Amino acid sequence: MNDAGSAIAVVVARDGRLPVGAAEAVAEAGGRVVVVGSGTAEALGSLAGVCHGRWADTGPGFRPAALAAALRDVVADETLVLLPASPDGRDLAPRLAAATGRPLVARALTAAVSADGAGVRAVVTRIDDRVLVPVDVAGPAVVTLAVGGRPAPHADGAASPEAGIIELSLAVGPEGSTCDPELLELLEPDLHTMDLADATRVVAGGAGLVAGLDDYRATGVFTLLGAVAAALGGSAGATRVATDAGWTGYERQIGTTGVTVDPDLYVALGVSGAAQHTGGLGTPRHVVSVNTDPSCPMTAMADLGLVTDAGGLLAELARRLGVDDGADQPAGVTGA
Repeated sequence: MNDAGSAIAVVVARDGRLPVGAAEAVAEAGGRVVVVGSGTAEALGSLAGVCHGRWADTGPGFRPAALAAALRDVVADETLVLLPASPDGRDLAPRLAAATGRPLVARALTAAVSADGAGVRAVVTRIDDRVLVPVDVAGPAVVTLAVGGRPAPHADGAASPEAGIIELSLAVGPEGSTCDPELLELLEPDLHTMDLADATRVVAGGAGLVAGLDDYRATGVFTLLGAVAAALGGSAGATRVATDAGWTGYERQIGTTGVTVDPDLYVALGVSGAAQHTGGLGTPRHVVSVNTDPSCPMTAMADLGLVTDAGGLLAELARRLGVDDGADQPAGVTGA
C-alpha cells in the first residue's frame, strides 16, 4: 500500500507513442506512472523523470470503460490520479473517476495532494484561460492536466537507470463485457484535418511565408502548405498572425493561445519565432527553420536553418513531391 497522500499518473500509449502532455503529467505526479495501451514497455522506457513506473500492454484499440475497471484497484490507494488532457486521457478520466467513485477535475494547470494528505488542490482556468480558479477537493480525485501547464523533462532519452520499472498484470475484460462500443475499424486520421496535438510532423507557416501577397493569394499559399504537409506525412500549422488574418483556420494556430504541439519534426516556414508562438511548441525532436532573416529566434533554436525565401521553397517542395498546386498556388509564388 502506498503512503497516504500519494499521486500517480496514468498514461495511454498507442504503438509505443506517448500522448502530448505525458511528461508533464508524470512530472506533476512526482515521477510515478502507470502506462497502459500498446507498446507500453517502449513508451515507458522513453519517459524521462520516472522514479517508479509500471506498464501493462493491453493491446491495440482503446476501450476506456474496460481500462477504467481494470485500473480501479491499481489506483485505489492513490489520493491524486493524473492523466494528460489528450484525447485518450479525456476519454479515460471520467470513466476512471466513476469507477473509483471520485470527483473529476478537468483541464487543471496544476494539481497536488493537499497539505493534510487527504485531499487534492488544483488550479483550473476559465474564460478562455484568462481567469485562474483554485479548486479544493476534500478527498481523493481524478484530474486531467492541461498541456503546457508546467515544464517537464523531455522524453527523448530514457527513464533514469535508478527508476523502478516493473510489468503490471492488468486484467482487462474481454470485448463486449463492458459498455465500450464495438470497434469495427480503426481509420487513420486525415492529415489535412487531424488534431495538431497528435501530429508527429508539423509544417507551419508564418507571415514571412506570404510576405508581399494580398489576403486572397496568402490564403492560397496556406492551402498549398496543407497539401505539402500532408505529402510529407504531417499536418499544417500556423502562427497567430496567419489565423487572425484569416489565411487559415484558428484550429491550426500554434502558441500559448492556440494548440500545443510536441512533434518529432517541426518545419517553420517564414516563422520569426515570437515567444507567443514558441510557447506552444513543446520540445520538438528536430526543428527546421526557413527564413530570410538568419538572426530570427526560430532560426537560432533550429537544428537546421535555411536562409532563403520560404514561399519559393514551399513551391519547390510541392513540385518535387508531386503536389498538384495548379488550383492552390496563387500567381507570384513559383518554384526555384
